[in-house]
Amino acid sequence: MKSETLTKTIIKGFMPARNKSSRKGDNGKVLVVGGSYVYHGAPVLSSLAALRTGTDLVYTAIPKNNVQATRAISPDLIVIPLADSKLTRGSVNKLLGQIPKDLDSATIGMGLAIQDIEALKILVKSLLDMDVRLSLDASALVKSILPLIKGKNVVVTPHSGEFYRLFGEELPHDKKNHAKFIEKIAKKYSVTILLKGQTDIISDGKRTFQNSKVDSSAMTVGGTGDVLSGIVSGLLARNRNSLESAATAAYLNGLCGKYVQKEIGTHIIASDLINALPYVSKTFDKIK
Repeated sequence: MKSETLTKTIIKGFMPARNKSSRKGDNGKVLVVGGSYVYHGAPVLSSLAALRTGTDLVYTAIPKNNVQATRAISPDLIVIPLADSKLTRGSVNKLLGQIPKDLDSATIGMGLAIQDIEALKILVKSLLDMDVRLSLDASALVKSILPLIKGKNVVVTPHSGEFYRLFGEELPHDKKNHAKFIEKIAKKYSVTILLKGQTDIISDGKRTFQNSKVDSSAMTVGGTGDVLSGIVSGLLARNRNSLESAATAAYLNGLCGKYVQKEIGTHIIASDLINALPYVSKTFDKIK
């Protein structure tokens, strides 16, 4: 099947509507799990991006040594300290007892230090059993997780290196063949893949989109992928369709990059994308 280029018209059809009589929590409850001693900012960027996407409540689960700094960054975050400095079975079991039972979506892996892969498996399986829609990134993209997410409502957001680590297959040398290859792998594992690059490729194995970011060369700065993960989770919280949520997230993230680069040139930082989100997103807002 031929891939489609994402357009404003397509994205408008994918954007979930907001009920004008909704109350707190009706527009999504998101869990963000990430962070480490070095990468304390990654889950913060994801969490703030999820909020700016329109999510009502975001729970940010981070290593206990990062709690004070994270709480100081923003009063908008609901911070849940993990019991250990890395992801362990004990910290996961305690976390599962602390989070709301009616979560809509979760994103896992941004800057996350994982001590025990079994802990990651327990977390992923437990959330899926709770009917939570998942987005996995960075350190959560490991091959041993594939059997758990196959056929589930899951988005994975690798760059080319993480793609190889997750699926054990290298992308074709010719970029013209990337879309067809991604579609094949997405179909094989029954997941939605958002391959990050100068041109994002998004596929669930049935339908494939491409999103060019050639006018956003400044988006090579660290943290833009963390912002993307937050947008994905924010959209998944209101739209159960993983392909539509991933495609919309890629498009909005790219629009933010173009918007900011036009304003300040190539001197952007990842949090600039979060600040731009309301301005690029409002044209797609729907209220019913």
